[in-house]
Amino acid sequence: MTAADLVLQSGSLPQWTAVAPALVLALAALLVFAIDAVDPDSTNSELLAGVSGLGALAAFGIAGWYLLAGTGQEATGGAITLFADALVVDGMSLFFALIFASVAVMVIVASYDYLADRANQAEYYVLVLFAATGMTLMAMSNSLATAFIALELASLPSYALVAYLKRNRGSVEAGMKYFLIGALSSAVFAFGISLVYAATGSLLLADVADALASTDLVGVAGLGTLMIVGGLAFKTASVPFHFWAPEAYEGAPAPVSAFLSSASKAAGFALAFRVFAGAFPVEVIPAGIDWVLAFQILAVVTMTLGNFAAATQDKVKRMLAYSSIGHAGYALIGLAAITAGGPNGDVVGASMAHLFVYGFMNTGAFLFIALVEHWGVGRTFEDYNGLASQAPMACAAMTVFMFSLAGLPPFGGFLSKYALFYAAIEANFWWLAAVGAINSALSLYYYSRVVKAMWIEDPGASLDIRSKPVGLYAAVIFAAVATLLLLPAFGPVVETAQTVAAALF
Repeated sequence: MTAADLVLQSGSLPQWTAVAPALVLALAALLVFAIDAVDPDSTNSELLAGVSGLGALAAFGIAGWYLLAGTGQEATGGAITLFADALVVDGMSLFFALIFASVAVMVIVASYDYLADRANQAEYYVLVLFAATGMTLMAMSNSLATAFIALELASLPSYALVAYLKRNRGSVEAGMKYFLIGALSSAVFAFGISLVYAATGSLLLADVADALASTDLVGVAGLGTLMIVGGLAFKTASVPFHFWAPEAYEGAPAPVSAFLSSASKAAGFALAFRVFAGAFPVEVIPAGIDWVLAFQILAVVTMTLGNFAAATQDKVKRMLAYSSIGHAGYALIGLAAITAGGPNGDVVGASMAHLFVYGFMNTGAFLFIALVEHWGVGRTFEDYNGLASQAPMACAAMTVFMFSLAGLPPFGGFLSKYALFYAAIEANFWWLAAVGAINSALSLYYYSRVVKAMWIEDPGASLDIRSKPVGLYAAVIFAAVATLLLLPAFGPVVETAQTVAAALF
């Protein structure tokens, strides 16, 4: 078998079908768009949500099938490159495609109830699917030009999704802030790419790496690299490029907050892993370009500021927004602990495994917020008092999310953090693991506040929950079950992630 053919268990398929996960998401978006074009006034929520959900589920199934079949991996001839090497399909891109598709499925199912009786439902689902398509292409990008285009394809629908509640001032304001800061970060990212191109004469990641080893324009290349770091730090909501995240997550519809804080963040890391492992390998870059140090600083500052800010919030949704910033700091360890000749595959793979688990537990937490908003419950911790007395199953799921995000056993987040910190220690960055462990212990304080309010505090007099929205409940319970099942299933997950990450190095 060679990389010239996409070889699966049942035989050979044309090479272009390697990008099927992205194609299926895009085709599902176009189908929903066509349905809306035929009947613009349609309020058939079942049809729109069903087509969108099935499209995302099909993308998940194809990505999982390809990953298990070894597509783009060493056993079948190595990575598959397409379109003059602009795109690459390998184990890492397929692993991240699973994350994007799974989050999209949960968000779409939950949105069925959240969007009930709202206008422009088709546009909402189209934007979610196109954003997921862009994220999948970000993981497949093998050129800085493709990386920028894919980043914009993921970002532009996200801006509109944040401002989806057009009559809600908070949603529109959040969308405008997100757009303005996003446009600035895109400009910085594009300018960084132009400087790297000026120093190397190429945009393909492998060619950039070859040219960097002998370039005379070390200063130009270093500045370009720093600007690329800044552009990707925005996408991952890393400090000091995090200012948009709390505003966007709080103002956006809760399912959109779930989508951005989980899938969009993972997409930023997928692109960062690809770009810095492929274009700026630590073994060949000039001494003046020390991007690992930049990520070490970002990791420590991001996890620390995110957790301390989360501990001071009085609104649950805003607390989760800052919590997601803290988790970006944990995932940054995957880049901050890279060394020449070190166990880089294990470190990056552990970060990927954490993002996989994070996709379920964080998405579930924000979808619980969507459920609470559907009930008309307030936003503060006090408003959650006694919630478990009327919605015990949903509150049990939220408890799973909170303790898993804090890294407590027996939940999936415990093993993902353990694997990440252990990989950092293996790479001789014990101090990164120590900072992560301390911040993780701090996070237990504000996560337990939610649990305490739901289960221990007395309910308020006005708390009266009557409706049980099926879609929201199904998405929340599914995310909780997945978070629990990832504890016994974490071994295969982290082994797969580390195996496919090792191919980058």
